[in-house]
Amino acid sequence: MNIFAMLRDGLQNEFPPAFRQVILKKEPVTLHNIKVGTNGSTQYINVIIQWIEKPATLRGMVMIIFKDVPIVTGFKEPGKKGEKSLNNIKQLELEKELQHVREEMQSTLEEMQTSQEELKSTNEELQSTNEELQSTNEELTTSKEEMQSLNEELQTVNAELLSKVEDFSRVNNDMKNLLNSTDIATLFLDKELNIRRYTNEVTKIFKLIKSDIGRPFTDQVSDLVYPDLANDAREVLRTLVFIQKQITTSDGRWFSTRIMPYRTFDDRIDGLVITFFNISDHKQLEVELNETRQMHSLLLNRSVDVVIKLSTDWKIVEYNTGAEKFFERKRKEALSQNYFQLFVPESNQKKAEEELSKLMKSGEDTNYTMPVLIANGEQIKVEWSVNTLINSLDIPTGIIIIAKNTTKS
Repeated sequence: MNIFAMLRDGLQNEFPPAFRQVILKKEPVTLHNIKVGTNGSTQYINVIIQWIEKPATLRGMVMIIFKDVPIVTGFKEPGKKGEKSLNNIKQLELEKELQHVREEMQSTLEEMQTSQEELKSTNEELQSTNEELQSTNEELTTSKEEMQSLNEELQTVNAELLSKVEDFSRVNNDMKNLLNSTDIATLFLDKELNIRRYTNEVTKIFKLIKSDIGRPFTDQVSDLVYPDLANDAREVLRTLVFIQKQITTSDGRWFSTRIMPYRTFDDRIDGLVITFFNISDHKQLEVELNETRQMHSLLLNRSVDVVIKLSTDWKIVEYNTGAEKFFERKRKEALSQNYFQLFVPESNQKKAEEELSKLMKSGEDTNYTMPVLIANGEQIKVEWSVNTLINSLDIPTGIIIIAKNTTKS
Protein backbone atom coordinates (compact mmCIF):
# COMPACT_ATOMS: atom_id res chain seq x y z
CA MET A 1 0.00 0.00 0.00
CA ASN A 2 1.38 3.42 -0.98
CA ILE A 3 2.03 5.61 2.05
CA PHE A 4 1.51 8.87 0.11
CA ALA A 5 -2.00 7.77 -0.79
CA MET A 6 -2.73 7.06 2.90
CA LEU A 7 -1.66 10.49 4.24
CA ARG A 8 -4.32 12.42 6.18
CA ASP A 9 -4.98 16.15 5.89
CA GLY A 10 -2.06 18.12 7.30
CA LEU A 11 0.59 15.57 6.25
CA GLN A 12 0.01 15.72 2.52
CA ASN A 13 2.10 18.88 2.12
CA GLU A 14 4.81 18.32 4.74
CA PHE A 15 5.49 14.60 4.55
CA PRO A 16 6.48 14.07 0.88
CA PRO A 17 9.41 16.59 0.78
CA ALA A 18 10.68 15.34 4.14
CA PHE A 19 10.55 11.76 2.92
CA ARG A 20 12.43 12.66 -0.26
CA GLN A 21 15.03 14.51 1.79
CA VAL A 22 15.65 11.39 3.89
CA ILE A 23 15.96 9.27 0.75
CA LEU A 24 18.47 11.69 -0.80
CA LYS A 25 20.58 12.62 2.26
CA LYS A 26 20.19 9.43 4.30
CA GLU A 27 19.68 11.63 7.39
CA PRO A 28 16.69 11.63 9.81
CA VAL A 29 14.08 14.42 9.53
CA THR A 30 11.55 15.39 12.22
CA LEU A 31 8.27 17.20 11.60
CA HIS A 32 7.01 19.01 14.75
CA ASN A 33 3.45 19.81 15.83
CA ILE A 34 1.75 18.75 12.66
CA LYS A 35 -2.00 19.21 12.78
CA VAL A 36 -3.79 16.31 11.14
CA GLY A 37 -7.45 15.43 10.78
CA THR A 38 -8.75 12.33 12.56
CA ASN A 39 -12.30 11.20 11.80
CA GLY A 40 -13.95 14.64 12.05
CA SER A 41 -11.51 16.00 14.67
CA THR A 42 -7.87 17.18 14.70
CA GLN A 43 -4.70 15.97 16.37
CA TYR A 44 -1.15 17.31 16.81
CA ILE A 45 1.72 14.90 16.17
CA ASN A 46 5.48 14.79 15.63
CA VAL A 47 6.67 12.68 12.71
CA ILE A 48 10.21 11.20 12.66
CA ILE A 49 11.45 9.83 9.31
CA GLN A 50 14.72 7.85 9.55
CA TRP A 51 16.89 5.93 7.05
CA ILE A 52 17.85 2.42 8.24
CA GLU A 53 21.43 1.21 7.80
CA LYS A 54 21.52 -1.57 10.36
CA PRO A 55 20.81 -4.40 10.60
CA ALA A 56 21.80 -5.54 7.12
CA THR A 57 18.48 -7.27 6.55
CA LEU A 58 16.66 -3.88 6.89
CA ARG A 59 19.24 -1.75 5.10
CA GLY A 60 17.69 0.55 2.52
CA MET A 61 14.33 0.78 4.32
CA VAL A 62 12.77 3.90 5.93
CA MET A 63 11.26 3.90 9.41
CA ILE A 64 8.42 6.41 10.14
CA ILE A 65 7.51 7.16 13.79
CA PHE A 66 4.35 9.08 14.73
CA LYS A 67 4.27 10.70 18.22
CA ASP A 68 1.23 12.38 19.75
CA VAL A 69 1.63 15.98 21.02
CA PRO A 70 -0.60 17.08 23.97
CA ILE A 71 -3.41 19.47 22.96
CA VAL A 72 -3.35 22.92 24.56
CA THR A 73 -6.67 23.31 26.55
CA GLY A 74 -8.75 26.50 26.47
CA PHE A 75 -9.81 28.72 29.45
CA LYS A 76 -13.05 28.22 31.38
CA GLU A 77 -13.85 31.89 32.00
CA PRO A 78 -14.80 33.74 28.96
CA GLY A 79 -13.72 37.26 28.57
CA LYS A 80 -11.37 39.48 26.79
CA LYS A 81 -8.39 37.75 28.33
CA GLY A 82 -9.58 34.36 27.12
CA GLU A 83 -10.30 35.71 23.70
CA LYS A 84 -6.86 37.25 23.64
CA SER A 85 -5.25 33.94 24.57
CA LEU A 86 -7.26 32.17 21.91
CA ASN A 87 -6.15 34.70 19.37
CA ASN A 88 -2.55 34.22 20.46
CA ILE A 89 -2.87 30.51 20.05
CA LYS A 90 -4.34 30.89 16.60
CA GLN A 91 -1.63 33.35 15.74
CA LEU A 92 1.02 30.90 16.89
CA GLU A 93 -0.59 28.18 14.87
CA LEU A 94 -0.68 30.42 11.82
CA GLU A 95 2.96 31.34 12.34
CA LYS A 96 3.86 27.66 12.64
CA GLU A 97 1.93 26.88 9.51
CA LEU A 98 3.57 29.83 7.78
CA GLN A 99 6.96 28.60 8.94
CA HIS A 100 6.13 25.13 7.69
CA VAL A 101 5.03 26.58 4.38
CA ARG A 102 8.23 28.54 4.12
CA GLU A 103 10.30 25.49 4.96
CA GLU A 104 8.30 23.46 2.50
CA MET A 105 8.76 26.13 -0.16
CA GLN A 106 12.49 26.28 0.61
CA SER A 107 12.70 22.52 0.41
CA THR A 108 10.70 22.54 -2.81
CA LEU A 109 12.98 25.26 -4.18
CA GLU A 110 16.06 23.26 -3.28
CA GLU A 111 14.52 20.20 -4.83
CA MET A 112 13.68 22.19 -7.93
CA GLN A 113 17.23 23.52 -8.09
CA THR A 114 18.55 20.02 -7.59
CA SER A 115 16.15 18.69 -10.19
CA GLN A 116 17.14 21.53 -12.51
CA GLU A 117 20.81 20.69 -12.06
CA GLU A 118 20.04 17.02 -12.57
CA LEU A 119 17.98 17.85 -15.62
CA LYS A 120 20.81 20.05 -16.89
CA SER A 121 23.30 17.28 -16.24
CA THR A 122 20.93 14.78 -17.80
CA ASN A 123 20.49 17.08 -20.77
CA GLU A 124 24.25 17.35 -21.17
CA GLU A 125 24.54 13.59 -20.87
CA LEU A 126 21.77 13.19 -23.42
CA GLN A 127 23.53 15.66 -25.73
CA SER A 128 26.78 13.74 -25.25
CA THR A 129 24.93 10.48 -25.78
CA ASN A 130 23.30 11.96 -28.88
CA GLU A 131 26.69 12.98 -30.20
CA GLU A 132 28.02 9.51 -29.43
CA LEU A 133 24.99 8.00 -31.14
CA GLN A 134 25.58 10.23 -34.15
CA SER A 135 29.23 9.21 -34.17
CA THR A 136 28.20 5.58 -33.75
CA ASN A 137 25.67 6.00 -36.53
CA GLU A 138 28.39 7.43 -38.77
CA GLU A 139 30.67 4.55 -37.81
CA LEU A 140 27.86 2.10 -38.50
CA THR A 141 27.28 3.75 -41.85
CA THR A 142 30.99 3.48 -42.59
CA SER A 143 30.98 -0.10 -41.35
CA LYS A 144 27.96 -0.83 -43.52
CA GLU A 145 29.79 0.55 -46.55
CA GLU A 146 32.88 -1.47 -45.59
CA MET A 147 30.72 -4.55 -45.13
CA GLN A 148 29.15 -3.97 -48.53
CA SER A 149 32.61 -3.58 -50.04
CA LEU A 150 33.82 -6.64 -48.14
CA ASN A 151 30.76 -8.56 -49.29
CA GLU A 152 31.53 -7.67 -52.88
CA GLU A 153 35.13 -8.77 -52.37
CA LEU A 154 33.92 -12.00 -50.78
CA GLN A 155 31.61 -12.61 -53.71
CA THR A 156 34.55 -12.06 -56.06
CA VAL A 157 36.77 -14.35 -53.98
CA ASN A 158 33.97 -16.90 -53.80
CA ALA A 159 33.63 -16.84 -57.58
CA GLU A 160 37.40 -17.26 -57.93
CA LEU A 161 37.40 -20.12 -55.41
CA LEU A 162 34.51 -21.75 -57.22
CA SER A 163 36.44 -21.47 -60.46
CA LYS A 164 39.54 -22.93 -58.78
CA VAL A 165 37.48 -25.75 -57.31
CA GLU A 166 36.15 -26.54 -60.77
CA ASP A 167 39.70 -26.39 -62.18
CA PHE A 168 40.92 -28.60 -59.35
CA SER A 169 38.11 -31.05 -60.00
CA ARG A 170 39.00 -31.19 -63.69
CA VAL A 171 42.70 -31.62 -62.91
CA ASN A 172 41.86 -34.30 -60.36
CA ASN A 173 39.74 -36.14 -62.92
CA ASP A 174 42.48 -35.75 -65.53
CA MET A 175 45.11 -37.11 -63.14
CA LYS A 176 42.87 -39.99 -62.13
CA ASN A 177 42.21 -40.92 -65.76
CA LEU A 178 45.89 -40.47 -66.61
CA LEU A 179 47.06 -42.72 -63.78
CA ASN A 180 44.46 -45.35 -64.57
CA SER A 181 45.22 -45.23 -68.30
CA THR A 182 48.93 -45.96 -67.76
CA ASP A 183 48.14 -49.39 -66.31
CA ILE A 184 50.80 -48.68 -63.68
CA ALA A 185 49.75 -49.57 -60.16
CA THR A 186 50.40 -46.45 -58.08
CA LEU A 187 49.99 -46.18 -54.32
CA PHE A 188 50.12 -42.83 -52.47
CA LEU A 189 50.99 -42.88 -48.76
CA ASP A 190 51.29 -40.16 -46.12
CA LYS A 191 54.18 -39.79 -43.67
CA GLU A 192 52.64 -42.36 -41.31
CA LEU A 193 52.42 -44.85 -44.22
CA ASN A 194 48.63 -44.57 -44.30
CA ILE A 195 46.92 -44.99 -47.67
CA ARG A 196 46.04 -41.65 -49.22
CA ARG A 197 45.08 -42.69 -52.76
CA TYR A 198 45.59 -45.56 -55.18
CA THR A 199 44.93 -46.40 -58.83
CA ASN A 200 42.72 -49.23 -59.99
CA GLU A 201 45.69 -51.44 -60.90
CA VAL A 202 46.77 -51.53 -57.23
CA THR A 203 43.72 -53.64 -56.41
CA LYS A 204 45.27 -56.43 -58.52
CA ILE A 205 48.18 -56.53 -56.04
CA PHE A 206 46.68 -55.39 -52.72
CA LYS A 207 43.22 -56.38 -51.51
CA LEU A 208 42.01 -52.78 -51.22
CA ILE A 209 38.57 -51.19 -51.04
CA LYS A 210 37.57 -47.52 -50.74
CA SER A 211 37.17 -47.75 -46.97
CA ASP A 212 40.89 -48.65 -46.67
CA ILE A 213 41.86 -45.04 -47.42
CA GLY A 214 43.41 -43.62 -44.26
CA ARG A 215 44.47 -47.02 -42.95
CA PRO A 216 48.10 -48.29 -42.68
CA PHE A 217 49.09 -50.03 -45.91
CA THR A 218 51.21 -52.44 -43.86
CA ASP A 219 47.97 -53.98 -42.58
CA GLN A 220 46.81 -54.80 -46.11
CA VAL A 221 47.11 -58.26 -47.65
CA SER A 222 49.09 -58.37 -50.91
CA ASP A 223 50.32 -60.93 -53.43
CA LEU A 224 53.87 -59.52 -53.35
CA VAL A 225 56.75 -61.64 -52.13
CA TYR A 226 58.31 -58.54 -50.58
CA PRO A 227 58.70 -58.83 -46.78
CA ASP A 228 60.95 -55.73 -46.64
CA LEU A 229 58.44 -53.40 -48.31
CA ALA A 230 57.55 -51.53 -45.08
CA ASN A 231 61.21 -51.25 -44.04
CA ASP A 232 62.20 -49.93 -47.48
CA ALA A 233 59.36 -47.39 -47.32
CA ARG A 234 60.58 -46.08 -43.96
CA GLU A 235 64.14 -45.98 -45.28
CA VAL A 236 63.09 -43.82 -48.22
CA LEU A 237 61.29 -41.46 -45.83
CA ARG A 238 64.45 -41.25 -43.76
CA THR A 239 67.04 -40.84 -46.53
CA LEU A 240 64.81 -39.36 -49.31
CA VAL A 241 66.60 -41.68 -51.77
CA PHE A 242 64.34 -43.81 -53.97
CA ILE A 243 64.54 -47.62 -53.94
CA GLN A 244 63.79 -49.76 -56.99
CA LYS A 245 63.54 -53.56 -56.97
CA GLN A 246 62.13 -56.32 -59.13
CA ILE A 247 59.62 -58.27 -57.05
CA THR A 248 57.65 -61.40 -57.87
CA THR A 249 54.19 -62.35 -56.62
CA SER A 250 52.79 -65.56 -55.24
CA ASP A 251 51.09 -66.28 -58.59
CA GLY A 252 54.26 -65.83 -60.68
CA ARG A 253 53.86 -62.21 -61.82
CA TRP A 254 56.80 -59.82 -61.78
CA PHE A 255 56.73 -56.12 -60.90
CA SER A 256 59.35 -53.41 -61.01
CA THR A 257 58.66 -51.71 -57.67
CA ARG A 258 59.84 -48.14 -57.12
CA ILE A 259 59.48 -46.26 -53.83
CA MET A 260 59.91 -42.49 -54.11
CA PRO A 261 59.36 -39.50 -51.78
CA TYR A 262 56.16 -37.53 -52.39
CA ARG A 263 57.14 -33.89 -52.93
CA THR A 264 54.70 -30.99 -52.84
CA PHE A 265 54.87 -27.88 -55.04
CA ASP A 266 56.80 -26.07 -52.28
CA ASP A 267 59.37 -28.92 -52.22
CA ARG A 268 58.12 -30.40 -48.96
CA ILE A 269 58.12 -34.17 -48.34
CA ASP A 270 54.57 -35.26 -47.56
CA GLY A 271 54.67 -39.02 -47.88
CA LEU A 272 55.59 -41.67 -50.46
CA VAL A 273 54.65 -42.78 -53.97
CA ILE A 274 55.03 -46.49 -54.69
CA THR A 275 54.68 -47.67 -58.28
CA PHE A 276 54.37 -51.26 -59.47
CA PHE A 277 55.14 -51.73 -63.17
CA ASN A 278 54.19 -55.15 -64.50
CA ILE A 279 57.27 -56.67 -66.14
CA SER A 280 55.97 -60.21 -66.38
CA ASP A 281 56.24 -60.14 -70.20
CA HIS A 282 59.74 -58.73 -69.99
CA LYS A 283 60.72 -61.42 -67.51
CA GLN A 284 59.31 -64.08 -69.82
CA LEU A 285 61.22 -62.61 -72.72
CA GLU A 286 64.31 -62.43 -70.52
CA VAL A 287 63.94 -66.10 -69.67
CA GLU A 288 63.47 -67.00 -73.33
CA LEU A 289 66.36 -64.76 -74.31
CA ASN A 290 68.62 -66.37 -71.73
CA GLU A 291 67.63 -69.80 -73.01
CA THR A 292 68.27 -68.68 -76.58
CA ARG A 293 71.58 -67.14 -75.58
CA GLN A 294 72.63 -70.32 -73.81
CA MET A 295 71.59 -72.42 -76.79
CA HIS A 296 73.32 -70.01 -79.15
CA SER A 297 76.48 -70.07 -77.06
CA LEU A 298 76.37 -73.86 -76.90
CA LEU A 299 75.92 -74.25 -80.66
CA LEU A 300 78.44 -71.51 -81.37
CA ASN A 301 81.14 -73.05 -79.25
CA ARG A 302 80.42 -76.58 -80.49
CA SER A 303 80.90 -75.46 -84.09
CA VAL A 304 84.28 -76.17 -85.73
CA ASP A 305 83.84 -73.11 -87.95
CA VAL A 306 85.34 -69.73 -87.11
CA VAL A 307 82.46 -67.48 -86.08
CA ILE A 308 83.01 -63.80 -85.27
CA LYS A 309 80.34 -61.16 -84.67
CA LEU A 310 81.28 -57.54 -85.35
CA SER A 311 79.51 -54.30 -84.36
CA THR A 312 79.01 -51.39 -86.77
CA ASP A 313 82.28 -49.85 -85.54
CA TRP A 314 84.09 -53.17 -86.14
CA LYS A 315 84.45 -54.18 -82.51
CA ILE A 316 84.46 -57.92 -81.83
CA VAL A 317 81.22 -58.74 -80.02
CA GLU A 318 81.24 -62.57 -80.27
CA TYR A 319 84.18 -64.93 -80.67
CA ASN A 320 83.69 -68.72 -80.54
CA THR A 321 86.07 -71.54 -79.63
CA GLY A 322 86.71 -72.22 -83.31
CA ALA A 323 88.09 -68.68 -83.62
CA GLU A 324 90.23 -69.25 -80.52
CA LYS A 325 91.81 -72.31 -82.12
CA PHE A 326 92.18 -70.67 -85.51
CA PHE A 327 93.76 -67.41 -84.32
CA GLU A 328 95.31 -68.96 -81.23
CA ARG A 329 94.01 -66.04 -79.17
CA LYS A 330 91.71 -66.33 -76.18
CA ARG A 331 88.17 -64.99 -76.28
CA LYS A 332 88.68 -62.49 -73.49
CA GLU A 333 91.67 -61.05 -75.37
CA ALA A 334 89.66 -60.54 -78.54
CA LEU A 335 86.34 -59.19 -77.25
CA SER A 336 85.80 -55.43 -77.71
CA GLN A 337 88.92 -55.17 -79.87
CA ASN A 338 88.93 -53.71 -83.41
CA TYR A 339 88.80 -56.68 -85.76
CA PHE A 340 90.89 -55.13 -88.56
CA GLN A 341 93.62 -53.88 -86.24
CA LEU A 342 93.78 -57.25 -84.51
CA PHE A 343 93.54 -59.78 -87.37
CA VAL A 344 93.96 -58.01 -90.75
CA PRO A 345 97.38 -57.05 -92.16
CA GLU A 346 97.93 -53.31 -92.02
CA SER A 347 98.25 -52.99 -95.79
CA ASN A 348 94.84 -54.59 -96.28
CA GLN A 349 92.95 -53.00 -93.39
CA LYS A 350 91.54 -50.00 -95.26
CA LYS A 351 90.38 -52.01 -98.26
CA ALA A 352 88.84 -54.75 -96.16
CA GLU A 353 87.00 -52.21 -94.01
CA GLU A 354 85.61 -50.45 -97.10
CA GLU A 355 84.48 -53.73 -98.63
CA LEU A 356 82.78 -54.94 -95.49
CA SER A 357 81.11 -51.52 -95.03
CA LYS A 358 79.60 -51.81 -98.51
CA LEU A 359 78.39 -55.32 -97.78
CA MET A 360 76.87 -54.19 -94.43
CA LYS A 361 75.02 -51.28 -96.06
CA SER A 362 73.69 -53.45 -98.85
CA GLY A 363 72.37 -55.95 -96.32
CA GLU A 364 73.28 -58.82 -98.62
CA ASP A 365 74.65 -62.12 -97.40
CA THR A 366 77.68 -63.10 -99.52
CA ASN A 367 81.18 -64.52 -99.43
CA TYR A 368 84.25 -62.36 -99.13
CA THR A 369 87.91 -63.37 -99.18
CA MET A 370 90.41 -61.35 -97.20
CA PRO A 371 93.80 -62.00 -95.70
CA VAL A 372 94.15 -62.41 -91.95
CA LEU A 373 96.98 -62.70 -89.44
CA ILE A 374 97.21 -65.78 -87.31
CA ALA A 375 99.75 -66.89 -84.73
CA ASN A 376 103.33 -65.59 -85.04
CA GLY A 377 102.18 -62.96 -87.55
CA GLU A 378 101.59 -65.48 -90.31
CA GLN A 379 99.33 -64.15 -93.08
CA ILE A 380 96.80 -66.36 -94.86
CA LYS A 381 93.74 -65.78 -97.06
CA VAL A 382 90.40 -66.93 -95.76
CA GLU A 383 87.02 -67.02 -97.45
CA TRP A 384 84.41 -65.59 -95.13
CA SER A 385 80.65 -65.90 -95.24
CA VAL A 386 79.38 -62.38 -94.49
CA ASN A 387 75.89 -62.11 -92.90
CA THR A 388 74.44 -58.69 -92.13
CA LEU A 389 72.32 -58.22 -88.98
CA ILE A 390 69.24 -55.97 -89.50
CA ASN A 391 66.97 -54.55 -86.79
CA SER A 392 63.21 -53.92 -87.01
CA LEU A 393 63.85 -50.58 -88.76
CA ASP A 394 65.93 -52.28 -91.48
CA ILE A 395 69.05 -50.64 -90.11
CA PRO A 396 72.27 -52.70 -89.98
CA THR A 397 73.42 -53.39 -86.41
CA GLY A 398 76.49 -55.50 -87.24
CA ILE A 399 77.70 -58.49 -89.21
CA ILE A 400 78.65 -62.09 -88.58
CA ILE A 401 81.60 -63.52 -90.48
CA ILE A 402 82.06 -67.27 -90.67
CA ALA A 403 85.08 -69.06 -92.06
CA LYS A 404 83.99 -72.42 -93.42
CA ASN A 405 87.48 -73.52 -94.27
CA THR A 406 89.71 -73.30 -91.24
CA THR A 407 92.68 -74.99 -92.82
CA LYS A 408 95.72 -72.79 -92.38
CA SER A 409 97.38 -72.56 -95.78
